[in-house]
Amino acid sequence: MTALFYLLGVVVFVVAILVSIGLHELGHMIPAKRFGGKVTQYFIGFGPTVWSKQVGETEYGVKAIPLGGYVKIVGMLPPGADDLADEVTVDAEGNTVTRIRKSNTGMFTQLISDARAAEWELVKPEDSDRLFYKMASWKKVVVMAGGPTVNLLIAFFIFWGVFATYGQHSMEVAPGAPEVSSVNRCVLAFEDEGRKCKADDPDAPAYEAGLRPGDVITSFNGTAVTSWDQLRDLIRGNADGDAVIGYTRKGQQLTGSTSTTVEARPTSETDDTLRKVGFLGVAPETREVVETGGPIYTLGQMGTMTVDTVKALGTLPVKVWGVAKAIVGVEERAEDSPVSIVGGGRIAGETVSHDVLNVTEKTVFLLMLIAGFNLFIGLFNFLPLLPLDGGHIASALWEATRRRLARLRGRPDPGYVDAAKLLPIAYVVASAMLVMGVVLIVGDLVVPLHVQG
Repeated sequence: MTALFYLLGVVVFVVAILVSIGLHELGHMIPAKRFGGKVTQYFIGFGPTVWSKQVGETEYGVKAIPLGGYVKIVGMLPPGADDLADEVTVDAEGNTVTRIRKSNTGMFTQLISDARAAEWELVKPEDSDRLFYKMASWKKVVVMAGGPTVNLLIAFFIFWGVFATYGQHSMEVAPGAPEVSSVNRCVLAFEDEGRKCKADDPDAPAYEAGLRPGDVITSFNGTAVTSWDQLRDLIRGNADGDAVIGYTRKGQQLTGSTSTTVEARPTSETDDTLRKVGFLGVAPETREVVETGGPIYTLGQMGTMTVDTVKALGTLPVKVWGVAKAIVGVEERAEDSPVSIVGGGRIAGETVSHDVLNVTEKTVFLLMLIAGFNLFIGLFNFLPLLPLDGGHIASALWEATRRRLARLRGRPDPGYVDAAKLLPIAYVVASAMLVMGVVLIVGDLVVPLHVQG
């Protein structure tokens, strides 16, 4: 039964991501067609075609490798002046077809020329007014932004549904005088926390002072204690000094004496930076807090997630390199390392087959996982780099800007931005994305991350 639940989780996740990919491509195709563009292909996946059907001028289909999708919009690349293009009139109305010269000198020049030639082999005489590069700049922005915007909308509606019904669950320290939830039996380095104490491990100061779970700390070195934050500051500031602790146990006032030790601990609950501070060895009593909210609350939460995602994108190559080192056994894989769709599927499968979680918790986790992937895909595609959608958006915005500047200065129209000249950069970016994708897939197979619990 566990294997069946695991398979169910994987299938649900993969299908959800494929649906997201399909909707992403619809986000490109629908406005492109509305603006008069010609879309010849709409495919989910890459590689060999598994199934396809021609409907009107567009071929719809599925390919074998479910790691993305694409729509083919005719006329993405304009003819370049350096290609010695010849415009040939093909009918009495003046419609023209441009034929691109295929022979050039220089590796990059030839690469660009070959791309133009392949692009223009699809252009028919009647397509002259339907080419993508001839669209108004704002229309290009709408077409290219449509795909990642759909992913962001998918994420928004899933998050909204979860936040409005199940809510966001978190733990917070119980208010009032700090009640002790747990007492360390021994002193362990921060990175060793969780392992069992050994005979040669020193007793934790709190255990030595006689503190036990359920005690309520009322004073520290003569200072009345009213909150956990205050107590934590007093302990950390005490370094390795003497500590006299007042506490109550079942209504009885008691006092314990010890000496705090100096240990490396995180600076705060939100900052993992380690700093040597005074250490006692107690944890506070916590309680579960549930926050719910509507669209505004969801947008606020997504704003925080967006900041975190942008930071993660900035460190993505470094973290992928960490996964590569984990694959060859140089270091352990970090818990916050990125995952591919393969890793996402494994996490989904483990979640659904987890014995501890109930059905509601499993459903919420899957929904949040799918929403998180969509948020990442949407933001990633907005990066202003070709071949990503953001690269085309940036080109269209630059085209509009320089045309506006030319009009203001009374200069001739500078014409269309030639995105083909950026193809060498696009190929480098695409190669880097391919390498990172392969590393993550291999990592998710060899050194996978697992659901904790």
